[in-house]
Amino acid sequence: MIMAYLIFILPAFILSIYAQFKVKSTFEKYSRVRSMRGMTGAEVAAQLLRRKGLTDVGIDPVGGSLTDHYDPRVKRVRLSEPVYGSNSLAAIGVAAHEVGHAIQHGEKYGPLELRHAIVPVTNFASGASFPILLVGIILNSANLVLIGILLFSAVVLFHLVTLPVEFNASRRAVMELESAGIITPQETPAVKKVLSAAALTYLAAAISAIANLLYYVMIFLGSRED
Repeated sequence: MIMAYLIFILPAFILSIYAQFKVKSTFEKYSRVRSMRGMTGAEVAAQLLRRKGLTDVGIDPVGGSLTDHYDPRVKRVRLSEPVYGSNSLAAIGVAAHEVGHAIQHGEKYGPLELRHAIVPVTNFASGASFPILLVGIILNSANLVLIGILLFSAVVLFHLVTLPVEFNASRRAVMELESAGIITPQETPAVKKVLSAAALTYLAAAISAIANLLYYVMIFLGSRED
């Protein structure tokens, strides 16, 4: 079991740590680089939303760092304080990415619709899977371990569906920034680096979830042999 842990969990954990370091360091680096147009994250988001005709989507500042997100329930692009009022390349890249999600929502982008649909199941599975797995391991019950695995599979599915959603939002962000003339060709690589670093965190989360699932499957197979 220790060998299975080293094979599946440890590499995924290391990747997750690296992804967090990468996104933080990349954001900090390009948060010190002012965009040539000098527009703030909030101004960029507002202009891109207007260009796409999404006049019913609002923009709000939120506390914290890297807490930016799009809330489809109330159609609000929420930008963290270091993004909302900043005119850095990092800020406008992140703001455009969140607008990318708003555009996806307006167009009923398939993977985003699927992710929204499985959120309730994922929330339940995320909270219930590990306790059931733990009880199954303690009681040496293969049936309980299997139930835990099936529940955790929903969490893995959520992470897998998230990947095309996030990658597509980043592609849309760069495309919209370029077509709107908000960034120059010289600035595009920097914006792409910020968004690629952020995407790495989602990839790491998906790999970590898969690694945990494989680890639980190893436990299940081991319990059946006992």
